[in-house]
Amino acid sequence: MPTTAKSGEVDLTAFRRESSAPARILAADDQEHILEALDFLLRPEGYRVDKVRSPEKVAEAVGSNSYDAVLIDLNYTRDTTSGQEGLDLLSQIVSLDATVPVIVMTAWANVELAVEAMRRGARDFIQKPWENERLISIIRTQVELHRALQRAARLEAENRLLRAEGRPDFIASAPSMQAVMDTISRVGPSDANVLITGEHGTGKEVVAQTLHALSPRASRALVAVNTGAIPDGVFESELFGHVKGAFTDARTDRIGRFELADGGTIFLDEIGNVPLRQQAKLLRVLESGEIERVGSSRPRKVNVRVLSATNTDLPAACASGQFREDLLFRLNTVEIHVPPLRERREDIPVLAAHFLGRYAARYRRPVQSFDPAALLALKQYSWPGNVRELEHTIERAVLMCRTGEIQPADLSLNSPRVQSQNMEELSLEAVEAVLVRKALQRFQGNVSQAAEALGLSRGALYRRMEKYGV
Repeated sequence: MPTTAKSGEVDLTAFRRESSAPARILAADDQEHILEALDFLLRPEGYRVDKVRSPEKVAEAVGSNSYDAVLIDLNYTRDTTSGQEGLDLLSQIVSLDATVPVIVMTAWANVELAVEAMRRGARDFIQKPWENERLISIIRTQVELHRALQRAARLEAENRLLRAEGRPDFIASAPSMQAVMDTISRVGPSDANVLITGEHGTGKEVVAQTLHALSPRASRALVAVNTGAIPDGVFESELFGHVKGAFTDARTDRIGRFELADGGTIFLDEIGNVPLRQQAKLLRVLESGEIERVGSSRPRKVNVRVLSATNTDLPAACASGQFREDLLFRLNTVEIHVPPLRERREDIPVLAAHFLGRYAARYRRPVQSFDPAALLALKQYSWPGNVRELEHTIERAVLMCRTGEIQPADLSLNSPRVQSQNMEELSLEAVEAVLVRKALQRFQGNVSQAAEALGLSRGALYRRMEKYGV
């Protein structure tokens, strides 16, 4: 009975490795001897120095590279002392990357110019000729602060995605699950992209968690994204991030899910429901290994293993033009099909006991076992909602049980007799649950089509599926 690792655990060792890597500094001045002096001073301190001599080259470098600090002159044209060129360049740098610390320097320093530079986003100010110790101290302070803020932003974003509850165990002892287990054991330790298929509620996310736990990336984050539930208008922002001002509500820079998963694994659930327009953008990221935040033209390299899942027949979707065949090839280096619960009934008693223990502890209920008739009812039920429906059923039974043993009546399974009741005999929630199930059956599990038929958004339908254990 394999279990998942703590996939959301923060890799502090990796953070220490990142922070010990040589800091990269961009130095800009129109005089070559100034740049050489900066290089001569900073390289022995462990800094990597890129040197440019014009504002245009600065903007180009900041737009295409990541720096820990930028050191710029305020004047680039001969006989110019106003500092306006540098102030305009400073504003441009801040618009390209608001997080990188900029230190300005000039031989014509004055209080007004220093105040204006700080107002436009400079982190510090130094006068030429500089004092070596002061310049090194300023750069060291700004680099350390920049890296600390980067780590804090990443940790905060990762922690927002972590669940309060522990990851579920992967229980699989039925013969029909043997092929799944064999494939997981072979491809888990690799970096291969895996497509996990199966009906709703079969445990595809648990398979993804197990693959991640077996991989060399297990100490880094597993970032799960329900791609089918993301509105089209914010799809790119959610996956790739955005920069401040990219759109009306973009008040700060945001780290996207791919960037959060850098060094780890991203799990793209409901991949079959991604709109065609967004499929092209996803394909480009998988092919290039680069993402661009919305509102930025600066590419960022990401090292991510991609696991995806769907209940959609993707080859048929490709044939009908609803899914890109080239994207499918990128996703399914290996495919793992998870059978429905009705085809692995041997696992039902073990799964039921597992959920019983979990929810009896959570709700502090003295429920310890199942009446034999209740266990027989569990094994004979068809479970259209699979393991997810079984979990919801046991949770409800724990709450409803009046003794220490769950009875058949506590399960409230939708038997044929209950399903044939008149609508007026059912509660509003029961009617809604029936309609959701019937819509999904009618469209063979296609969430987009079922949502349209019910007059709901995909996100609203997903919330109801979760609520009713569908």
